[in-house]
Amino acid sequence: MGANLSKALSKMFGSKEMRILMLGLDAAGKTTILYKLKLNQSVTTIPTVGFNVESVTYKNVKFNVWDVGGQDKIRNLWRHYYTGTQGLIFVIDSQDRDRIDEARQELHRILSDREMKDCLLLVFANKQDLPNAMSPQEVTEKL
Repeated sequence: MGANLSKALSKMFGSKEMRILMLGLDAAGKTTILYKLKLNQSVTTIPTVGFNVESVTYKNVKFNVWDVGGQDKIRNLWRHYYTGTQGLIFVIDSQDRDRIDEARQELHRILSDREMKDCLLLVFANKQDLPNAMSPQEVTEKL
């Protein structure tokens, strides 16, 4: 009965939509995360040049997730995706100790943009299963 009530309320009041931007340095795992959320399975990915957009629905909320490539040469294009963004998922490669400062600088640059001032932030410390990965606490301290 609860499921039927939920469906009825959804039809009567509509569902919410949220625009989510997923950013991070190249090879952090953004596209892998996107398709794990969308398909609930691991997929083989190639470096994203440009962007991927997928809709993921969870508990009556439709998340339109924009996964934008993280190569150094295209990061200056990130700002073109900021308008209307309600949530930012910033993905960190927890094993990439050499570039954590670079990731910190990029995150701070994003958050200092006026288009992103009201945006919710989730930092995803990815690749925790790999040897020598920084713990979530260590990632937090370095950011």
